[in-house]
Amino acid sequence: MNEAPHDPVGQVIEDRYRVISRIADGGMATVYQAIDERLERTVAIKIMHTQLAQGPKRDQFVERFRREARSAAAIANPHIVQVYDTGEFDGLDYLVMEYVHGVNLRYEMNQQVTFSVRETLRIVGETLDGLASAHRAGLVHRDIKPENILLNDRGHVQITDFGLAKAVSQATLSSTGMLLGTASYLAPEMIESNRAIPQGDLYSVGIMAWEMLTGKVPFNADNPVTLVFKHVHEDVPDVSTVCSGINADVAAFIARLTTRAPEERPRDASAALEELQRLQTGLTIDDWQYRLPAGTDVSTVVGDPGMVPPAPPVPPTDQSDDRTRPLGETAPNATSIMPAEQSQSDPEATARLSLGGHESPTGVAEKGDSKQQGRNRKHTPVIIACITAAALVCAGGGGYAWWYFQGPGSYWTLPQPADLSCTTSKTCRISNVKWSSYEELLKFANIEYETTEVYSDSVSAGDIVSTDPANVGSHVSKRRHQKVRVVVSKGVKQATVPADILDTGSANGKDPVKALERAGFDDIERTPDSDDTYSMDVPQGALLALSVNPGATLPHNTKITVTLSQGPKPVVMPNVVGESKDEAQQALDGLKLTVDWSEQFDDKIPQGQVISASAKAGDELHWGDAVKVVVSKGPQTVTLPNYVGQRASDAKSALEKLGFSVKISSQITLDSSQDKKVASQDPVGGTEVRLHQEDGTPTTITLKMYSSLF
Repeated sequence: MNEAPHDPVGQVIEDRYRVISRIADGGMATVYQAIDERLERTVAIKIMHTQLAQGPKRDQFVERFRREARSAAAIANPHIVQVYDTGEFDGLDYLVMEYVHGVNLRYEMNQQVTFSVRETLRIVGETLDGLASAHRAGLVHRDIKPENILLNDRGHVQITDFGLAKAVSQATLSSTGMLLGTASYLAPEMIESNRAIPQGDLYSVGIMAWEMLTGKVPFNADNPVTLVFKHVHEDVPDVSTVCSGINADVAAFIARLTTRAPEERPRDASAALEELQRLQTGLTIDDWQYRLPAGTDVSTVVGDPGMVPPAPPVPPTDQSDDRTRPLGETAPNATSIMPAEQSQSDPEATARLSLGGHESPTGVAEKGDSKQQGRNRKHTPVIIACITAAALVCAGGGGYAWWYFQGPGSYWTLPQPADLSCTTSKTCRISNVKWSSYEELLKFANIEYETTEVYSDSVSAGDIVSTDPANVGSHVSKRRHQKVRVVVSKGVKQATVPADILDTGSANGKDPVKALERAGFDDIERTPDSDDTYSMDVPQGALLALSVNPGATLPHNTKITVTLSQGPKPVVMPNVVGESKDEAQQALDGLKLTVDWSEQFDDKIPQGQVISASAKAGDELHWGDAVKVVVSKGPQTVTLPNYVGQRASDAKSALEKLGFSVKISSQITLDSSQDKKVASQDPVGGTEVRLHQEDGTPTTITLKMYSSLF
């Protein structure tokens, strides 16, 4: 036993994880069931073995533990077991992981021996989906094998153990039981040159699929060295050499995964998954249901079959529907009888007969060779029909009438889509599943249907939005020729932003919100009005900014933010009368008003001060409005001419013409030649004289003229 020095069962780790019981032992660690008391959920705790923690390669194993935590934490996928926490307990590293209710694929392989194509491809597809997330994250698992593929209680894959080092160390391979189990699935390039690449994971998946279909791994040997030698130097046989009758495309896909040359495999799990999905669209119902009969001798292909322990008998399973029953769950042992029509048209139906000596009560053939069993299967429909006819005769026809007109014969039962998980005893609505896959299922069940397409914000294009009837298990009347009405999503409706939405001269540019609504957008948000939304250049209601590009085609529910112009901002006219021109200009420029300046003489207001404005103080204006402002040039002045010696009447007339008031006084002179001429003037000639006084009256000029006595 590889146990910790102190059994952790019953203990609480880190004051949080209460260990309940031991689940299993592995090559590196023991896994326990525990309760996370902080979050009140069941978890699994993987605790490293003591001998590894104390051995010479402790650091390598601790690093693997921590790498597993980091690797799994970097991947978000429902097909990957989540790692929640990591730490150390009694000197031993541990991981806290998602607790998966279910079993691993190895258990199912031991139970079923072989799998149908449907079961195999479903598990392979879910495994590839999980690995695709890992490969996109730059991680390669390197240890894909049935033991690391968990099947939860719904039958879905969850991949575990992301801890292997890039190069498989000798210490790891030499651990008891690990080399043979791991080496059966190792890619040649990993064995030969320690190359850890995504194609190596695909090789392991291909070997796993080969084993699921045939019941054996393709290579067996007495010792690990011989086994890995075969992987490196021998081609994996085509699965059709064992499974004669299997679809050729299925066999080719597995051959492509298991080819020795990595470059001939798909580049990674995403590419492999795409190939698988394309492949599945061409499979018929018979292709899906193909399964190698248990007990088929494959030793001529895989070598010594003694290396693989014989598996237990195959329990009876419902091969008509691999979708709804979890792997490993057996069908009831009771014998049921039904008309052939129902068994053919209803994929949920199955008929199992106890035909003494040919089949045991558990459904496993006890006597006779494979040919005899084949003949029995061929006669089964006839036997069913005979027993049915006998039952109808005994019932006098009444039972058949009920069955045909009111009972199970009168309706189809809506099957469960393969990609829909349902909870027992709860209504399971058919929605958000691939229509292409479900359409095949309806065709297989002979259920008529009609489709309509709608846009949907929540359901991906090509998926089912709803059905009528709506739920798994609902009845569809045969007698009334009822059709299942299927509404298929066209995806999110698209809309196109008008290309001219920024053109303020266009109809769309003048009212951009209405234009976006007419285009089909319905999540339009306006930025709040602020000083930044006023504009002198962009008209009110037109766009200042748009969060998407004009002409772009986008989902109709894309949030579009628009910033609309409020046009020129309203402002209040300030009182600028009496202010200096500079002060007035600064105030009006700050309000983004357009000013028309003019000047005039004013006898009262000093030069440079505002006399008047076309808008009154307090008037509401807008940016860009024009305002006329008159600035004083001060009083009007004239340089007074010198009139001395000129005739007084002429001087008086000239001064009055200039706008002056003239006062004349006489000065007696004896010189008669100077009579009536200006003797002097006040102010004197050459003086700058204002025309008017502050009260507006003309300035007076005094002239003295000569007056002769003779």
